[in-house]
Amino acid sequence: MLQTTDACLEAWTVRESLAEAMIPLIGRLYRENNVVTSIHGRSLISKSAIDILKAHRFARRVSTQELRLEETAPLLTALAKLELGSAAIDIALLNQKFKAQGSHASLDDFLRAELAGIVGKRGGDYRASTDVVLYGFGRIGRLLARLLVEEAGGGHGLRLRAIVVRRSSDNDLSKRASLLRRDSVHGSFNGTIRIDEAANTITANGVQIQVIYSNDPATIDYTAYGIHKALVVDNTGRWRDVEGLSRHLQSKGVARVLLTAPGEGDLKNIVYGINHGTIEDTDQIVSAASCTTNAITPVLKAINNKFGVVHGHVETVHSFTNDQNLIDNFHKADRRGRSAALNMVITETGAAQAATKALPELRGKLTGSSIRVPTPDVSLAILNLTLENGTSKGEINSYLREMSLHSDLRQQIDYSDSPEVVSADFVGSRRTGIVDGLATISDEKNLVVYVWYDNEFGYSCQVIRVMEEMAGVNRPSFPSSDVVEEALSLLAALA
Repeated sequence: MLQTTDACLEAWTVRESLAEAMIPLIGRLYRENNVVTSIHGRSLISKSAIDILKAHRFARRVSTQELRLEETAPLLTALAKLELGSAAIDIALLNQKFKAQGSHASLDDFLRAELAGIVGKRGGDYRASTDVVLYGFGRIGRLLARLLVEEAGGGHGLRLRAIVVRRSSDNDLSKRASLLRRDSVHGSFNGTIRIDEAANTITANGVQIQVIYSNDPATIDYTAYGIHKALVVDNTGRWRDVEGLSRHLQSKGVARVLLTAPGEGDLKNIVYGINHGTIEDTDQIVSAASCTTNAITPVLKAINNKFGVVHGHVETVHSFTNDQNLIDNFHKADRRGRSAALNMVITETGAAQAATKALPELRGKLTGSSIRVPTPDVSLAILNLTLENGTSKGEINSYLREMSLHSDLRQQIDYSDSPEVVSADFVGSRRTGIVDGLATISDEKNLVVYVWYDNEFGYSCQVIRVMEEMAGVNRPSFPSSDVVEEALSLLAALA
């Protein structure tokens, strides 16, 4: 028994050592080459050795086997020698393809062939930098700031240049910085934050953010701060139609506007992964829809594509938001004046109808309602659907699990089959909707699917994806999706 215990600890120590050795390689690829490495979509940037080990462990959900660091460590070492240009590289999928091809080529030859388009292109990032302004600095604004700082890399792509707020006190700047540094739900900022009172700037991990005080989006001269052709992200929710949001375009230095709330009128509501391809260069104002719409639409699309949705009802159990009152007080909306911390509050939601803007094939087929509950983050959508083609619990769960791992919606859909998970376990999820497989109910054509979602962080990740699409700064991804499917098929055959 003692020998077995020692052997387990020794094996862990070896793996931990390999993970620690990978950290500087991952960091150098990111800083010097603007290469983002991941394992089945789980980013490895700024992760600890334990995080890297957990990501390797997660791989068993995809290929039934834990990803071996003895394979990925030399792969990363080889990547670091290739002088790569900007890219997003999934080392798990790359490793799978290398193993699937057998011994036909060395690792170096394989990588040079597979990544031919970016080998030797270091410093040749084709992506034009896009200045970003966050108009408003509330829950979503601060999470977007964290994500933009995290993605700063070598300074290409989306560049957070400024935030615009209304001055609230004499020590406004330090309070804004403190809220960015500390968060009761999402934890501390991963890095360092400094403020410059004289210049009105916050510097987070080397990213200097100009703080601009204004009450009117039409009167700001961003060019005075060296900001040009900016993408303004309005996360105040104050204006939701083209007329109101067009005020941003009257300011000097602004090119486009993205709303982090459901858009009204003819404004395009974009759910990344579903209809982001409809964004045109001529679209100056776009909406990223709502957190609930982003959570349910990918799952609805997946189900409708295979089984067909006749009609359905979406019930959301949603964490309370800053729009509600902490204790009973006047509110212009029904019921929202009652204490959010003490009550479940029935309220309206337009998420079901908004989903049909992204999925026109479901127009007229969905209804929706919502209950606000006394939790600060992570919500639950219950999809009660009538299908054209019947299915079983096992079949629908297997299908949604595959969609979460291998489809074009794998950035949006996640899957869980743990009997112990609760809402707090999904804080910080970068997927917009997590299907709870054990809760699924299926009776032929009657289907109930439960979808968890971090209505703050998961949604913010979707907003970033829309921003990248609008700015045209998406990194090329390797390996390609068709290569992934081929590699998985080959590995399955070999097994």
